[in-house]
Amino acid sequence: MLGLDNPWALPLVGVLTGIVVGFVARRQHFCTMAALERYWFAANSIGLRAWVLAAITALFCTQTFIALGVIDLSNSFYITPTLPIAGSILGGLMFGFGMAFVGTCGFGAIIRLGGGNLRALVVLTGIGLAAIAALRGLTGHFRVWFLDPLSIEFASAGSQSIGAIASHASGLDLHYPIALLISAIGLWWVFRSSDFRAERAKALGAITIGACISLGWVWTTSFAKYRFVETQIEAGSFVTPVGDTIMQIITVTGALPDYGVGLVIGVFLGAALAAWKSNDMRWEACDDARELGRHLLGAFLMGTGGVFALGCTIGQGVSAFSTLAISSPIVMISIAIGARVGLGVLLEGSPFGFLRAISLRKHG
Repeated sequence: MLGLDNPWALPLVGVLTGIVVGFVARRQHFCTMAALERYWFAANSIGLRAWVLAAITALFCTQTFIALGVIDLSNSFYITPTLPIAGSILGGLMFGFGMAFVGTCGFGAIIRLGGGNLRALVVLTGIGLAAIAALRGLTGHFRVWFLDPLSIEFASAGSQSIGAIASHASGLDLHYPIALLISAIGLWWVFRSSDFRAERAKALGAITIGACISLGWVWTTSFAKYRFVETQIEAGSFVTPVGDTIMQIITVTGALPDYGVGLVIGVFLGAALAAWKSNDMRWEACDDARELGRHLLGAFLMGTGGVFALGCTIGQGVSAFSTLAISSPIVMISIAIGARVGLGVLLEGSPFGFLRAISLRKHG
């Protein structure tokens, strides 16, 4: 039986957690880009409410674990005292624009790959290579030289967590009360829709995904406490771990897979299982060179932007949000703007097409 001291135990836990996440996401069509498109163009908020419910679930579970002393996230890179504001905004815009060009994010691409979508394989390869380059390659020089110095320091609060900042300003421990307040507001908005209340399977799926992401904090902090090797404290992200997965496949470095790599593999396996059970597996590829080029560009923007922003729709939108990191709303707003501009280019022929659409609705 694998114990906490076994080097393969942590990635195995990631695989098992990922299988649940991938299976549920595939069955319930959990996709950030699709949710935004339906909200903007079809006035259908069900997908968006499901996504918000997953984030709220992760926030509530994570902050409850912290309040009970189950986990300690003080070493999480999401809540370091330094907020890379330029990277958060620029990276978010790049990620959102690339997401529009591809039609999904890194997490969604893994879900699609599980059903035999080879376009998703191209996208994931591009995301992984771009992430590696942004971490320690050519684009990494730009990040270190230009973006990293443009940061905001919260050294006095000890963290960029909204809870820590509010607690420092008030002199009271407001971490859990703020988490409860945000959770209550979020749940009110999610379930005020009668259409969403009727979608019980989607609601349960979103809760499952959010809970599984928050469990990542439990797994990694537990292993970090008892292992003699350095362990990355993480919950779930699908940019840098995709690059790490590629490196594990093609190189032998002596470093064993971590939780993030296990999670990526598990999500793929879970999505494949869901596709197989639903008889929804079919090979798909790019129709022409133009589509291939668009997917490669989108993958580069997501891989690079995800590293600049320290996360993706799941990494910042769910994992970082669960820590109350102030970077999370900044990155997610930037991603949404980038995605809307990208859709304007694709569907309306101009990056400012959405502005014309807003004007027409006001005067229509």
